[in-house]
Order: sequence, then structure tokens, then C-alpha cells
Amino acid sequence: MFGDLSGMMNKLKEAQKEVEITKSRLDSVLVDETSADKKIKVTLTANREIKSISIDETLLGDKEELEDFLIITLNKAIEKASKINEAEMAVAAKKGMPNIPGMDMFK
Repeated sequence: MFGDLSGMMNKLKEAQKEVEITKSRLDSVLVDETSADKKIKVTLTANREIKSISIDETLLGDKEELEDFLIITLNKAIEKASKINEAEMAVAAKKGMPNIPGMDMFK
């Protein structure tokens, strides 16, 4: 019914290993985002871990403006990193997935 079950299990293990390798690699892929006025710069990994935040001193006097710019810039950076992460993880998972009839998950 499912063909070579042992072979499929090995392929699943390969897929899991490929996903783990990709996760590790994505820790070194950096994503930068800058606010529209260039006063805030955020850097995070493709695994969405914040590495640095740079804030122009002119924003330090206005708490609300600083908070607004941080939220907008962080959300944009997280969105970019998420897209990279999802695309890379899909490729990694697809590489090692066994061909199970009727289970074409990655078309």
C-alpha cells in the first residue's frame, strides 16, 4: 500500500536533518530594516532573533514617536525575516520528503 516503508522513514529523517541544517544556517542570515526617516535601524536573523537596534538621538526626546517608529520598523523586519524563513524551510522540507501517493503537499 505505501511501498517501501523503511525507505520513506529514511527520507523523513533526511528531511528532518535538512530542516535542522537550514534552521542553523538561517541564524547567520541577517535582515536589515530602516525606518522611513532613517532614524531607526533594526537587524535580525532570518530566524527572527533581534541582533541590533540603532536609534538616532533626535528620537530620544519623544517617547511616543520612538515607540511608534520601533513598532513599525520591527514589524517590517520580522515580516521580511519570516518570508525568508518560510521559503527556506519549505525548500528544506521538500528536499527530503518521501513521495507518498496522494500526499502532494508541496505543489
